[in-house]
Amino acid sequence: MNNKRTTPAYISELQPDEIFVFGSNLQGMHGGGAARVAYRMFGAVMGQGVGLQGQSYAIPTMQGGVETIRPYVDEFIAFAKEHKELTFLVTRIGCGIAGFTDDEISPLFSEAHNVENIVLPEGW
Repeated sequence: MNNKRTTPAYISELQPDEIFVFGSNLQGMHGGGAARVAYRMFGAVMGQGVGLQGQSYAIPTMQGGVETIRPYVDEFIAFAKEHKELTFLVTRIGCGIAGFTDDEISPLFSEAHNVENIVLPEGW
């Protein structure tokens, strides 16, 4: 039985050690979807499209196909492994405005299943 926590569909508040992981664009224009939530509620910085910012972490998803997202997901997983004091709540990055499906994006996070402090959406 898998008792691992899953990311809620909507996140409106975070604990002090939790990080909101969202899909971004390389320009860091956080105008819609989870990026807008990250900007308005969790400290995302306009103009920063990658990495930790406030209580959020941006993974670019708008620059091309799925394979262009993979290096940023790998970088995120490495970052999470180095910051075990934080819990990373991954939203369904790339599955909103960017137009990808869960089946296209979730395999990029296969290694994250073995990382205790990464919480993934249900079904990922």
